[in-house]
Amino acid sequence: MENAKIELLKTCLSLYINHTDVLADMDKEDSKYVILDVRNAPAPVKGDQIKGAIAMPAKDLSARLSELDKSKTYVVYDWTAGTTLGKTALLILLSAGFEAYELASALEGWKGMNLPIEKL
Repeated sequence: MENAKIELLKTCLSLYINHTDVLADMDKEDSKYVILDVRNAPAPVKGDQIKGAIAMPAKDLSARLSELDKSKTYVVYDWTAGTTLGKTALLILLSAGFEAYELASALEGWKGMNLPIEKL
């Protein structure tokens, strides 16, 4: 039973990427990561986003997959880590054959660590 729990936890953790991995790569000219803001809200409601993120609401993601480059690794985020939009977007991307992760800290954690954001 303990081994099953450990394997489940490893699987769960493999779906997330840490902010330090994203930060180390995001200022490179040809960053391998593309950050997707998957919040289903208009820009005035959002107010800000992670610097350089592309707004692609989870509700529209399936219809917009053709806009994405399969050679990139996608990092999706939602308002907080406890919400389901990031997980929904991750499921869509992984099911379509993209390499993708959910940002472990979500936007709430990113902002809490004073990491780069931009106003909308």
